[in-house]
Amino acid sequence: MEGRRRILVVGGTGYLGQHLLQFLATSRSFEIAFTHHRPIPPQELLDALPSVKSFQVDVQTGEGFNAVSASFGQPDVVVNCAAISVPRACEMDAEAAMATNEPSSLVKWLHGYGNRNSLLIHLSTDQVYEGVKSFYKEEDETIPVNMYGKSKVAAEKLITEKYENYVILRSSIIYGPQTISPVARSLPIQWMDNVLSQGKEVDFFYDEHRCPIYVKDMVHTISSLTNMWISDGKKMQLVINTGGPDRVSRVQMAESVALHRGYSFSLIKSVSASSINRGVVSPADISMDITRLVELLGKKPSSFHDGVKATLETIPIS
Repeated sequence: MEGRRRILVVGGTGYLGQHLLQFLATSRSFEIAFTHHRPIPPQELLDALPSVKSFQVDVQTGEGFNAVSASFGQPDVVVNCAAISVPRACEMDAEAAMATNEPSSLVKWLHGYGNRNSLLIHLSTDQVYEGVKSFYKEEDETIPVNMYGKSKVAAEKLITEKYENYVILRSSIIYGPQTISPVARSLPIQWMDNVLSQGKEVDFFYDEHRCPIYVKDMVHTISSLTNMWISDGKKMQLVINTGGPDRVSRVQMAESVALHRGYSFSLIKSVSASSINRGVVSPADISMDITRLVELLGKKPSSFHDGVKATLETIPIS
């Protein structure tokens, strides 16, 4: 175990967390651990990744982080995936959203190690942007229109002002195959495939645009940044738009699924986002300029077409 770098995934039972753990566990260069909120992590995940350590941690209070220190030691890299990420849930309980999404207890715990700064890779969101134009750059002003975006802006402010070694990834919609232990929330491509397979007309928004990113590209980004920092050793202070190369509406997303599956495009009913009350304000166009991401990685993430194809190959046809 000596000489191996330690990576801690906070919120490791979520969608991105599980995919990240599955990838990292294949490397002999790292000792891996993750945190979970529920008393017992999913048994399927533990069975699939027997070498990975797990710790129950309450990210709102920080309870449980000391157990990580005692049993795992100081992590070299912390990837913070923990969040209340459903915008409507954040709107319904703003206090819980802020307490969870602003990682005060995590930053305080890391400060306890003094000058030996771990690299903190924090997952933010494209919803920090107002949504009134296309292809936002990292330098653009953050003007969130809902509580989810506001809590993520607060998190970014905390990290950039109170921590010295960080990468903030402003992620768009993350899509891809299901996780080892299936997550409770609906996955976008799987949901579209399921509803279109039933042969009935379904409403999709034509006037909301995002840059969805394939989950394996997200994992690759985190892995690459981790390796860059380990090889270089210098502190990082980066904010990066982390989306795919394509600006798409929900209609275009559904059309891609229909194209690959052979469903009729007539099932896709194009409607305005303003026609449905979702209980939360949603930004119209938060597509992102990913120039900085491409320059760092040396290549573009998967096209939406290719990501959908790879995702659907893991789903049996109904």
